[in-house]
Amino acid sequence: MSQLAQNDIDRVIEMAWEDRTPFEAIEHQFQLPEKEVIDLMRKTLKASSFRLWRKRVNSGVSQKHLKKRSGAIDRFKCTSQRQITHNKISKRLPFFVR
Repeated sequence: MSQLAQNDIDRVIEMAWEDRTPFEAIEHQFQLPEKEVIDLMRKTLKASSFRLWRKRVNSGVSQKHLKKRSGAIDRFKCTSQRQITHNKISKRLPFFVR
């Protein structure tokens, strides 16, 4: 975990907060298993924020574990993102073309 750059740590935290991004996607991109993601969140977030995050991850709302996910969910990314390749998000098309 200590070898991650600050922007990678920020991205891991962002992905961990997203309900539809499973721990497996974080592990695939950053080689951080769930236990290390939890440790990173514990060390980085305020105690109250960490408790809120853990409560949400362990509730029925979050789908952080592939086993809990509905079969209808077959992607790790938001529909507004065109392509994600190992934490490289491609440029998005402008909302309007002049």
